[in-house]
Amino acid sequence: MSNDTLRDLSQNSLVRRLGVPRIPVLRRYSPGQPLLDGPALVGAVGAGRYADQIRALLKGAEVADAGDGKVAAAVLDATGVRTLDDLAAVREFLTPAVRRLGPSGRLLLLGPAPDPSDVDAAAAAQALDGLVRSVAKEVRAGATANLLVVHPDAPPAAADSAVRFFLSARSAYVDGQVVRIGVPVGPAQDPIGMDAPDEVERPLAGRVAVVTGAARGIGAAIADTLARDGATVVAVDVPAAGEGLARVANRIGGAALQLDITSSDASERLLAHIRERHGRADIVVHNAGITRDKLLANMDADRWNAVLAVNLRAQLTINEALLAGDLLSDTARIVCIASTSGIAGNRGQTNYAASKAGVIGMVRALAPRLGERGATINAVAPGFIETEMTGKMPLGTREAGRRINSLRQGGLPVDVAETVGWLAQAESGGITGQVVRVCGQSILGA
Repeated sequence: MSNDTLRDLSQNSLVRRLGVPRIPVLRRYSPGQPLLDGPALVGAVGAGRYADQIRALLKGAEVADAGDGKVAAAVLDATGVRTLDDLAAVREFLTPAVRRLGPSGRLLLLGPAPDPSDVDAAAAAQALDGLVRSVAKEVRAGATANLLVVHPDAPPAAADSAVRFFLSARSAYVDGQVVRIGVPVGPAQDPIGMDAPDEVERPLAGRVAVVTGAARGIGAAIADTLARDGATVVAVDVPAAGEGLARVANRIGGAALQLDITSSDASERLLAHIRERHGRADIVVHNAGITRDKLLANMDADRWNAVLAVNLRAQLTINEALLAGDLLSDTARIVCIASTSGIAGNRGQTNYAASKAGVIGMVRALAPRLGERGATINAVAPGFIETEMTGKMPLGTREAGRRINSLRQGGLPVDVAETVGWLAQAESGGITGQVVRVCGQSILGA
């Protein structure tokens, strides 16, 4: 848990009488936890194709639309929306559903991809984007709202992993996001059913994962989470972080590889290690990153070059080596850690923001090439995450970073890790070339 004194104090009714708003304690995932902690509403507008699939995923959690009791989730299949009248039907479902949404509730819409050949349909589809981003700022008590835009040729099971992620406590700090689901790349995957608890609890079982920058912070959380979900993890970090790296590897039963990813032979050494120990890579997480902050007017070449070398050049080099070789499996998943700074910019971080924006450009450009091999590549962009680094910020700066989002608090490293774990699943093959923000719907870059 974070050391968020204001959030903790706001749980006290006496403090709230002084005018301090309650900052919600978010429901986060723990093994064995049910998908939802209460009933769910499921509806459809028009000729939606996914309502039955969602009902199958939820099974006994669904309840009738009528009633006044609280619900843990409201899911609307709006993939059939084509007209403004259909949008009116969306409102008819959502208005009472929002009123009934309980603490840490989930509002999830599935919408159609805009059809440029039909102006009315394209307008209605895009309208869902604005609707969801707005309602995400209206729901309270730790609830979230997100939109899945589904390609018309995507099979019904293509959305399963995303639906499960966004309804679960794994997505606690992912809010106001729009994720596009296309036709899955690579070999067809059997959908994970709710009657297969081992697969739901350990969706990465049997997969080999590589995580850079794994000695501490977000990288360590990613290694922990991937291992918890069943993956065999190769934890990578610089030799100077060897002690912390060893602790992480020992804790998760993985392997530690001390490697400076900016060295001229880094790709060769990394691939050789993977080949000798595991024979393949199913998951590659580019998490290693540094900051060397300075106003651009005072930015020297060393600060600029160091940040670009670690945060971007190393990823480009390793990805090219992976594409040139044969280590990537036919359901490989590459996940790159970007930042909201790369989307919105940040004062004093021109080098860092440039590197993270570059990561996003790399992801979008590599997605088609990797798709030809059945692999995907995506970026996760954290916002304000409670880490050792943010803990050293001046109080005013730290408090501002925590509160300028819809959930009114900072995220935790595990929030980033859970999102990485979802994108790393073989079943997430319909999601590629995208950026998912883990920022509580920060107002920066929204």
